[in-house]
Amino acid sequence: MEYKHNPPTLAELRAYRKLIKHPHVEARLAFSTLERLAIKITNGVGTIGFFFVLTIWTLVWLLWNLYGPLELRFDPAPAFVIWLFASNIIQLILLPLIMVGQNLEGKFAEQRAQADFEINQKAEHEIEVIIAHLENQNELLLELIRKIEKR
Repeated sequence: MEYKHNPPTLAELRAYRKLIKHPHVEARLAFSTLERLAIKITNGVGTIGFFFVLTIWTLVWLLWNLYGPLELRFDPAPAFVIWLFASNIIQLILLPLIMVGQNLEGKFAEQRAQADFEINQKAEHEIEVIIAHLENQNELLLELIRKIEKR
């Protein structure tokens, strides 16, 4: 877009400018309750706190069933069948849920990238308008200087 001779008017520029969207808010509002829950769980599972909870739970379980009083041990070593079963159930539930959350986060990232692209396009357009105005001012100044020099 070149505006060397006819730069846009202020009204045209204001009409071109649209309000900037906030992709974070729009994306979050578009998610259903279950999708928001999936994202919360995905974000929670991806923390060091969750890692420590699983590690402590595993250590307590295994140590109790190795060294606890014989009559209170509930998952005999070395198989730890109940621990393996419970761990597998947790994995089977969390894996697809984490994938759903990651897919939703991917959609959100795409919307954010689109908003960034639109903002960059607007900035480029506004820079072109500013450059066109500066070029026109230069031409006007040169014209004025020529008129002054002729006198």
